Amino acid sequence: MAATSEATETEGPGSGAAARAYDAIAAVYDDFTFHHEYEQWTANLLTALRRHGLSGSRLLDVGCGTGKSFLPMLARGWRVTACDISAAMIARARAKVGDETELHVADMRKLPTFGEFDLVWTLGDAINYLLDPAEVTEALIGMRANLTAGGLLLVGARPLGYYRDYFMNSQRVERDGLRMALRPETPGEIVAGSTCQARFEVEPLSGEGVEPQVHRQRHYPEAEILERLAEARLECLEVFGHGADTAQRQPLDDSAHASAIYIAHAVQS
Repeated sequence: MAATSEATETEGPGSGAAARAYDAIAAVYDDFTFHHEYEQWTANLLTALRRHGLSGSRLLDVGCGTGKSFLPMLARGWRVTACDISAAMIARARAKVGDETELHVADMRKLPTFGEFDLVWTLGDAINYLLDPAEVTEALIGMRANLTAGGLLLVGARPLGYYRDYFMNSQRVERDGLRMALRPETPGEIVAGSTCQARFEVEPLSGEGVEPQVHRQRHYPEAEILERLAEARLECLEVFGHGADTAQRQPLDDSAHASAIYIAHAVQS
């Protein structure tokens, strides 16, 4: 089995709640996200990273979930270390890779130094679960500490358009005897910096379901992410957005794109 590090969970906005929410839905997460194109997404991200001199083959994946974010990197021969705040999600990832990957349960706000990596990334919306902006800086400082000299950091975040188009509209997937839905619970207009809430529900077509789980996220505008990177002594090299097709588009359109991507490296002393 891969080594496991148990990080102490500290309470606070979006911390224990995120761990509990993902522990509860780990068993159905892959079904709910079965349509996500991780292979094409990975290929596009690597193209962008190579523009900035990506070299080596050591990846730290922060907020790895069930492992879907790093499996394409393993297929490319990368050595992967990965962590997530949810023990249940890590268990699902371990079932896929056995001892091929070093896996840890860890809170990104108190990220241990696992080693020196050529690439550290956090994809999707892991950053957005940090509801206090100061926690974003803490997470970025921890990621920086895991970079080797010349290594690159890639940070994914959700733009405003994602919350207006996704969190404000019920998303439903039916698969393998389950009806899964993400239902919005954010009152009023979603604006820059809003904290958004949705409830994940699983209705079995037969048998028992999963207790509904609340997911809370905060939108971070581009200027704020750049500020947090600077606070963590990271220099942003490139920003772009993409939609469901994962094709890179510049400049980032906060109102239209589904994901925002930031590529950075450590500021040299």
